Amino acid sequence: MKKSEKTGMSRREAIQAVLGVAAMGTMLLPKSSYASAPLPFSAYGSVKITRLETFLVKPRWIFLKIHTNSGIFGLGEPLLEGRALTIKTAIQEVEPYLIGKDPRQVVHHWQAIYRHAFYRGGPILTSALSGIDQALWDIKGKLLGVPVHELFGGPTRDRVRVYGRAANAEDMKKRKEEGFTVIKTGVAKKNPANIVENPAFIKFAADNFASLREAGGPEMDIAIDFHGAISQQTSKVLIKELEQYQPMFVEEPCQAQNVDTMVDIARGMHIPIATGERIFTKWGFREILEKGAASIVQPDLCHAGGITEGRIIAGMAEAYYVPIAPHNPMGPISLATGLQLAASVPNFLVQEQVSLGEGYLKNPFKLQKDGTVMVPKTPGLGIELDEDKMKEMIGHDWKNPESYNALDGSVVDW
Repeated sequence: MKKSEKTGMSRREAIQAVLGVAAMGTMLLPKSSYASAPLPFSAYGSVKITRLETFLVKPRWIFLKIHTNSGIFGLGEPLLEGRALTIKTAIQEVEPYLIGKDPRQVVHHWQAIYRHAFYRGGPILTSALSGIDQALWDIKGKLLGVPVHELFGGPTRDRVRVYGRAANAEDMKKRKEEGFTVIKTGVAKKNPANIVENPAFIKFAADNFASLREAGGPEMDIAIDFHGAISQQTSKVLIKELEQYQPMFVEEPCQAQNVDTMVDIARGMHIPIATGERIFTKWGFREILEKGAASIVQPDLCHAGGITEGRIIAGMAEAYYVPIAPHNPMGPISLATGLQLAASVPNFLVQEQVSLGEGYLKNPFKLQKDGTVMVPKTPGLGIELDEDKMKEMIGHDWKNPESYNALDGSVVDW
């Protein structure tokens, strides 16, 4: 059996020493998903973080591996769309703090990484921190032999409702055939929206949503994302036209930082407002919940602070009778993280996804006939990368779209 050059121990011996499990035999998962006994505190120094590894993955993602001297590594997805190299650098800047540390002190590390940065918060720091947090929980679950949701008293459910995407009626028919029961769409438009829009713009968008409703039927839940690209001056008018088709929710009806305007919009409509993908940490969600700016919150576990912060945000939301619908237009590690969170909180609504892991995971997630994905029961996040299939997916230079007004060339939101 191969020995580590640094420790003189085999991988099996290192894990046995850490877990205190005699005759563990192989790295096969234990028959029970529960640890047989708690670790003594003195054992915490036996596992150390040795290296952080990041790699860009097509189409636009960044994956993180946190390695330990036990041979176990954790997976995270510290994505910030269009800023992959920035996040890669941020991870490298945090790495010296983590090297040599015990990976199981997850909350302690979250606090240190966040609070030791004099300029706190913001999408760069919290996205890097989110991926690190995910990977540390993955390691902790693997070391204890349980899925992450078990560490939080779960499961609260055995399956998670997920949604697909449709831009038109043909897309909707395909999603229905695939088994989705929830769909999200965007605002149909020929050109980016002006600050104040005319009846033709409103009618085009409303008619497209009407076609989705007709194709999906009354039992299909259809959400619509304004993406913060519809101005507050136009948003109310468009929502009024959409209400007859009963969207599941309207996401980011205006720029999410404009909390008081969202409050005004929410009070004037009968459709739930959802927001959160561009809100970071518990402190960012506090004002939204306190003011009633949204009745559904969408923390992105790759941006808002990972699983640690996602659970706190969910707890805050529960106190306001608000469900969570985690944002996730990212990869399978992010999806796995969302499934673990959904299985550990009571106030979960629906999970966004764009990839079930085909071509990335050894065992991709499967959409069930009822429009759900089963919660993983294997240790940690419950996923394993298929690195042979991923070889052709390494590397990308994806950048955010650049949108301009068709009339005068001025910058507009995309």
